[in-house]
Amino acid sequence: MILVAVVAELLEEYTAMVSHALEQLVHDAPFPRRIRLRILRNLPFASPPPPLPPPPHALRVRSRAASVAAR
Repeated sequence: MILVAVVAELLEEYTAMVSHALEQLVHDAPFPRRIRLRILRNLPFASPPPPLPPPPHALRVRSRAASVAAR
């Protein structure tokens, strides 16, 4: 049982290291942005890519509850 726990821990660390290496490779790869983001999202144990900022022409939506609470 202890051996199984040790092997599981090693596999988890190995997967995290490989995922991190792939994340760095794909991040700088000459793929279109959509493809890179799709690959990065599907990596196990990978940190999610930072959210894209809203475009300058995007409308800002305020909830009605927030405006009522501010009164």
